[in-house]
Amino acid sequence: MVALVMSTIMLVAGTVAVVAYARRRPPGATLTWGEAMVAAVFVYLLMGLAYGIVPHQWLTFADNELGWRSDKIVYGPGDVLTNIPFTITYQVIRDVIAAGIYIVFLGGQVALWAVWQGRGRVRQRELPTSSFGRPLVKRT
Repeated sequence: MVALVMSTIMLVAGTVAVVAYARRRPPGATLTWGEAMVAAVFVYLLMGLAYGIVPHQWLTFADNELGWRSDKIVYGPGDVLTNIPFTITYQVIRDVIAAGIYIVFLGGQVALWAVWQGRGRVRQRELPTSSFGRPLVKRT
């Protein structure tokens, strides 16, 4: 449990650091070899946490401490799931949660790419348009 919580905290802290740095770094700024290597190692470690360590710690936690094995069948509250024509084990639920972890982290990675690529962009406000589609501008 401690390893799962600590790896998740480290992943969240690293992600917050990337977002904070993305807001501070101007687009088009020069990048030295040292900065590029540190950034590459940091991103590699974050991806190792996201796709390797956190899902592994979840599977280890579910197997060891929760005891979600293939011989434990899910019956549901009040044995609701006893009449379905197939069996659902706790191991299946464990694996579905692990797949969900991968899907959430992939979506988060794409969102972080979007934040990094969109840094420094200023959104222009929409100008009202006439019925002909031309923007309405005040003359000064």
